[in-house]
Amino acid sequence: MKPLEQTTLPPKPVQGTPEATGQIDDLLALMARLRADCPWDKKQTNHSLISYAIEEAYELGEAVQADDDEDIKDELGDVLLQVVFHCQLYAEQGRFDMSDVITTLQEKLVRRHPHVFEAETLTDDAAVKARWDEIKLEEQQARAARGKPKRRLDSTKAGSALMQAQDVQKQASKLGFDWDGISGAFEKLEEEIEELKAEVRGKSKAEIKANISDIEKELGDCMFALVNVARKLSLDAEAATLTCVHKFKSRFGYIEAQLAAAGKRLEDSDIEEMDALWEVAKRHERSS
Repeated sequence: MKPLEQTTLPPKPVQGTPEATGQIDDLLALMARLRADCPWDKKQTNHSLISYAIEEAYELGEAVQADDDEDIKDELGDVLLQVVFHCQLYAEQGRFDMSDVITTLQEKLVRRHPHVFEAETLTDDAAVKARWDEIKLEEQQARAARGKPKRRLDSTKAGSALMQAQDVQKQASKLGFDWDGISGAFEKLEEEIEELKAEVRGKSKAEIKANISDIEKELGDCMFALVNVARKLSLDAEAATLTCVHKFKSRFGYIEAQLAAAGKRLEDSDIEEMDALWEVAKRHERSS
C-alpha cells in the first residue's frame, strides 16, 4: 500500500454518453461512471470479481482456439474489463491505480529480459528460460526481505479450483504428506461426504441459508477429497470434469432438439419427459 502522502485518486467519471475512442484514459473514466451510477457495478468488490476474471480468461482461450477475430476482440475486451474494474476499486481505496499496474509490468518485463535491454547474450530458448528462473529467484528473495517469504506450496500453479487442488496435493505428496495407496483417499472422501450430509440433514431451507458458510466449507472438503482420488488414479480432475460438462451439454442439447421437433419448448416439458429423453441420449452415446 502506498504511503499516505502518495494517496491514489480514482479516475473522474465520464459525463454524458461517451463515445468509443480506443483510449485507455477514456475507458477508465467510463469504468468510474459505471461505479458511480450502475447498481450492479457499485456493489462489486475485488473478491466478488475473482470468479468473473477466471471465467473471462477461459472464454478468451476458447475464442483463440476458434480463431474468430471478432470473438477474440470481444473476449480480450472482457479480460481488460476485469483489469480496469480491479484498478478502479483499488484506486477508490487509495492503494494504487492503472498507471501503477502498467509501471510495475513495464519494470518487470525489462528486468526479466536483460538479454534484450542489457549487454547479456542468450542464444537459445533454454538459456532464456534459465536466466528467467534466476531472475524470478532474485525477485523471491526480495519479497522475503520484505517479510513475505516463499513457502513450499506457494509454487502451486494458478488456474481453476480443481487445477489448484490437484497441484497442491501433488506438491504436498512430494514432501511426504500423502497416503500410500488409494484406499485412504476413498476413506477421506466418504468421511467428507458424511460430514456434508450431516450439515444439511433435516434442515429447512431457512436453516441451510443461515448455515451456508459452514456448508460451503464441507462441500469444498468433498471436492478436494474427490480431486485426491483423481490424482491417486493418475487422472486429471479438470479434464474429467470438462468431459462431464461437455457430455451434459450434448445430452441436454439432444433433449432440446427432440422437444423442438415435437413443437415443444423446454419450458413446456417436465422432468419425467426430459429424463426419458436423457436416457435415450445415453443409449445413442453407447451405440455410436
